[in-house]
Amino acid sequence: MGGASTDRSGVHRAYVGSFTSGGGRGVTTAAVHPRTGALTPLSVTAAEDPSYLAVARDTGLLYAVNETERGAVTAFRPTTEGLTPLGAAVRVGGSGPTHLSVAGRRLLTANYTSGSVSSLPLAADGSLGGPARVLAHRGSGLDADRQEGPHAHQVLPDPTGRWVLSVDLGTDAVRVCALDAATGELRVHAETTLRAGTGPRHLAFHPDGAVAYVLHELEPQVTVCRWNGAAGRLEPVGEVPVAPAGASGAVRAYPSAVVVSPDGRFVWVAVRGADAVVTLSLADGAEKPRLTGAVDCGGDWPRDLAVDPSGRRLYAANERSGDVTWFDVDPLTGQPHRAGSVAVPAATCVVFA
Repeated sequence: MGGASTDRSGVHRAYVGSFTSGGGRGVTTAAVHPRTGALTPLSVTAAEDPSYLAVARDTGLLYAVNETERGAVTAFRPTTEGLTPLGAAVRVGGSGPTHLSVAGRRLLTANYTSGSVSSLPLAADGSLGGPARVLAHRGSGLDADRQEGPHAHQVLPDPTGRWVLSVDLGTDAVRVCALDAATGELRVHAETTLRAGTGPRHLAFHPDGAVAYVLHELEPQVTVCRWNGAAGRLEPVGEVPVAPAGASGAVRAYPSAVVVSPDGRFVWVAVRGADAVVTLSLADGAEKPRLTGAVDCGGDWPRDLAVDPSGRRLYAANERSGDVTWFDVDPLTGQPHRAGSVAVPAATCVVFA
């Protein structure tokens, strides 16, 4: 496999989101060294709390949530100088959007504060339209402070493109939805309830498309699930702890991100509090991840973890220390080895062009 993909200028690029309300400056465009993976910031584009980013693979456009009470999304067109906004920000009809993804000609957002999922139309040129179609989640959980109501944290299409999955921290559930391509309406098809009080945050699919790994924020664990893309059903089959060995019980662990290697051999998890990147081996099978090690994340409070397209490197966006740290991955064991870092204030997310 090759390294990070290139933009039209031939430069390997990555984009880093941030919390401007926490000292960040917006979306940072960085060059990716083709041999070492090192990031070199090129420019910063102003945006309000662009905490999560997504790239449309067909157009190359970048989309960013604006994680504010008046939740919105912004589209950007890459240029040789950096990023140019493609129209004004568009309201999502929900508050505190924390995640977004592209599903066909729709942009989807998970709105944490309002506990809803939104669908917005994309024009032929990739620009955003409206109004948003909004699906409100219902329910609550055991944790009175964090689960007083629904809190959608992630929304993404499944590998078949037939379904949309939304992960709700507040209700300990993953909802499988059908998306009407013509109207953008989301309709709940099925709901998978996970162990009470665990607070599911994100999920990632195995490359075979038949297994999904649901990461929980309120308890350091991954729930392994079988995914039936034909029926649109998610079935839990096991749980795996992801707390690093020897982690202090005095510091609560808050897992934040889960990624799977492109070759399907490893799962990596970022854990805040413990400030670690945990490796799970899939040598025993996709449904049987085994914790094989953990390394320091290189900073404080790793909010996001990204694997580059080659699978050879990991990038941790360390929010509180304000940096992105990258790691070379041992091809035999999957263990990350710190290779470098770059300062990005209030870093929250890394994606590749």
